[in-house]
Amino acid sequence: MSFTIVEPAPARLNRSELAVPGSRPELFEKAAAGPADVVFLDLEDAVAPDDKVQARKNIIEALNDIDWGGKTLSVRINGLDTHYMYRDVVDVLEQTGERLDLIMIPKAGTAADIYAIDMLVTQIEDAKARQKKIGFEIIIETALGMQNVAEIAAASRRNESLHFGVADYAASTKARTTVIGGPNALYGVLTDPEEGPGEGPREGKTRDYHWGDMWHYAVSHMVVAARANGLRPIDGPFGDFSDPDGFRAQANRAACLGCEGKWAIHPSQTAIANEVNSPSDAEVERAKRILEAMEQAQKEGKGAVALDGRLIDIASIKQAEVMVRKAEQIAAAGG
Repeated sequence: MSFTIVEPAPARLNRSELAVPGSRPELFEKAAAGPADVVFLDLEDAVAPDDKVQARKNIIEALNDIDWGGKTLSVRINGLDTHYMYRDVVDVLEQTGERLDLIMIPKAGTAADIYAIDMLVTQIEDAKARQKKIGFEIIIETALGMQNVAEIAAASRRNESLHFGVADYAASTKARTTVIGGPNALYGVLTDPEEGPGEGPREGKTRDYHWGDMWHYAVSHMVVAARANGLRPIDGPFGDFSDPDGFRAQANRAACLGCEGKWAIHPSQTAIANEVNSPSDAEVERAKRILEAMEQAQKEGKGAVALDGRLIDIASIKQAEVMVRKAEQIAAAGG
């Protein structure tokens, strides 16, 4: 273990994060009553320019008047390259109470972007004597942001999570796709035409085509930056909300890479995100057995033992503890 100890962000359930346009106040109560762990009220991409001011007023009213229960509540502000951003931060923080938990910063490109928002938020908190420290969610959705993701992740002690914004990232990198997330039929390989080493062509046999995940590097790179700085990595949107199987596949692949949550752009995606990012009963039971086995091994002076025919050691304890803590967190939240 490095002598440098990484301080983790505040522990929050972040299995699902539901996007709700600030211009659609009729959806606020439904979001508050729904199963999403985190709700972010959007002032950016989901709101047309002519609706920005009214959407901001809607969100301020919702933060003051709606009972959001135990949900983590976030507001996605407009980008730093717009004239809407400063009023988003100032008005929301100055005109609401202590209910807001997070600010979501879109299209972060450099550490200086985070510094700028941090300075503004800190000044408002001091001036208004706000008691709750606002945390930051940061969307990595440009080539510049991905290039600087490590510096961005370390830019502020307010940082809590990194999110992969696949649509804008695709536009920024000029990727050949027009969908929001998901696979691309052109991103794949053909199996070799040869049978094997030293053998001839596969006459009369069809070569298989294997699709790949064109977003693998981006998500994996973001996960490393997030975890190295104690932040939660969260996978972004999957645009086809009529395809629950596709959404589940994308959520599973992100979870395998280390993400602990995924966006839901439609309420129907929330339950799937919660399920995918929750350990199963069988996984939790095995994790508890690992902890018990290692506790006994340590009493016997052993550093590793076998359980169910597989080696477990000190590293296994860390993996098991993470899973058990997540299960306890979910149970405490009532889900």
